[in-house]
Amino acid sequence: MADSFILYLFISRHSFYTRLIWGCLQIQLGLISSVGIWTFSEAKLQAAQAHQTWQSPSELTEGIPKVNPKPTPILMAAPENFNPDLRLPPPPVLPEPPQNSSPPKTSTELRTPDAVLESIHTNYRYDTDNFGQTNFFFEPTVQFRLSNGNKIFFKTGYNFFEQRGVESVTNFPLQVGWQGKIGQVTLQTAAGVDVFNRLPTAINLNAKVDVPISPPQVSSSGQLLSAVVLSGNLEQGPYKSNARTLDNQITAWRFGPDLYWQIDRNTSLFSSLRLGSYNDNNSEVQSFSRLERKFGQFSLAANLFSWSFDRDLERTSGYFSPPDFLVYNAEVAWEGDIANFLRCRLAANLGQQRLKGEFDNAYTYQTRCTAKVSPNIEADLGYSFSNVRNQETGGSAYGGNSLTGQLRVKF
Repeated sequence: MADSFILYLFISRHSFYTRLIWGCLQIQLGLISSVGIWTFSEAKLQAAQAHQTWQSPSELTEGIPKVNPKPTPILMAAPENFNPDLRLPPPPVLPEPPQNSSPPKTSTELRTPDAVLESIHTNYRYDTDNFGQTNFFFEPTVQFRLSNGNKIFFKTGYNFFEQRGVESVTNFPLQVGWQGKIGQVTLQTAAGVDVFNRLPTAINLNAKVDVPISPPQVSSSGQLLSAVVLSGNLEQGPYKSNARTLDNQITAWRFGPDLYWQIDRNTSLFSSLRLGSYNDNNSEVQSFSRLERKFGQFSLAANLFSWSFDRDLERTSGYFSPPDFLVYNAEVAWEGDIANFLRCRLAANLGQQRLKGEFDNAYTYQTRCTAKVSPNIEADLGYSFSNVRNQETGGSAYGGNSLTGQLRVKF
């Protein structure tokens, strides 16, 4: 009851952004309807054939936490975003089943289209804290599947950053990406520009390589039994931490590996390392590890996050740059079906955070629900509160709220 009242006040104070999100969703649903009618009228037969002969990795790994299939941009570099209650480790990329053999096409058969609209994913996130900082992200991604099995996607959106003492910043990201496979290796690249209302346009890019170290083993029911996947990541672009950082035109290169190990059907390990180089001559090292064990609908996890910068430039550049920051906690979670169309996850963790040699309690609680609107439409909505710091607050306590979600439409 207390959490519901907090969430009610949180949304009421910012009804403008709530109306903005709802308006954007209405616009996108109209776009989805128009695109869907065109797609099915022009290539209904071809799209049906493609869906009959291909099964997505998410369908093969039912029961594994779902995540955004696109690379996470540089704006997500922050301790609360590496906390697993806000981002679960991604499942490995599993090999797609072989295409069913078919006889040679005759001249009377329709030619397979070069590209088929596969999905539209819309991510939205609204972050606030008790120090007057607000970040809002609304980013739709349209994905096409090519005739050779590769994928291309186009991402745009509207982002807004507000902070005390700084003029607000509006951002319109534009990005095009490609994903394909060479043998068992999955490659993904993307590049684009970030357009701002009062700042110079900036370039962004990212690349990711997934290499399976051991072949994934999947049960007859589609559950992942074992796998080891090593990933390499490279990102460059504006550091979308807050309005002050953007106002200072801070950009960064970040690169490093990820390791995902499905030890058995109920136990997994995820570890990540990132090295960063900023255009203000600062550098960072950040790491995150998570060990999780599932017990039916319940799960237990241990998390460790560390972050260190060469120099503390928060006062001049605007972003949190601790010389020594450590967070460790234990997490308990429950996930199950509330109704036939509704699945929810509740999680809470408790631990400690250390900043500049001083320890303090660290806790987070989160809820997320997925509603299956139709066989082809799903929507996520989540809320979390955390006192894990993402800025220097002195002796004052920190509290951050996040309202997140995703709308997924498959064709």
